[in-house]
Amino acid sequence: MLPLARTPSEAHVFMDLHPCVCGETSFERSSAVVEAEGDLASVYRGGCPSCGTTREFRFRLPERPLFPVGAVSYGDERPSELLDPGEWLALADEHAQRTPATRGDVAIAVAALEEVLKFGPPDAERISDEAFTTPRGRAVRDAEPGRFRRSRLEAVLGAYRGLLDGRRS
Repeated sequence: MLPLARTPSEAHVFMDLHPCVCGETSFERSSAVVEAEGDLASVYRGGCPSCGTTREFRFRLPERPLFPVGAVSYGDERPSELLDPGEWLALADEHAQRTPATRGDVAIAVAALEEVLKFGPPDAERISDEAFTTPRGRAVRDAEPGRFRRSRLEAVLGAYRGLLDGRRS
């Protein structure tokens, strides 16, 4: 079964994290909806600008499409099938630490932190080790495991939301 991409934004983050064999991360993407393995799927295809290799990614579409309006959103209430919590936290860090960070960067950091929190029940003290399924995600966790405590994630998320709302944290 193809992995589920809850939104096009989530699919694009996944593609950006999986470079071409030459190491290039960007490519001009065209997309189409097709039937694959009995499901509707998005197919993204394009040539690598560095080496010309054709790149292709296929993702299962959700039964009910999500059309986020306004705020950045990567999916519904379910945890991602494409990225693990360490990869989402790395995305949040990348955007929050930009100098200068734009309002858009902070919105991406908020949405990415919201994704991290989906990997554990609300009463869990921390994100469980089993949720980290990729080498990149485990490396982020292993570098500073305390960052995956729910209280810390919620505090950082609150601070980022405060920046978006114009409040000081």
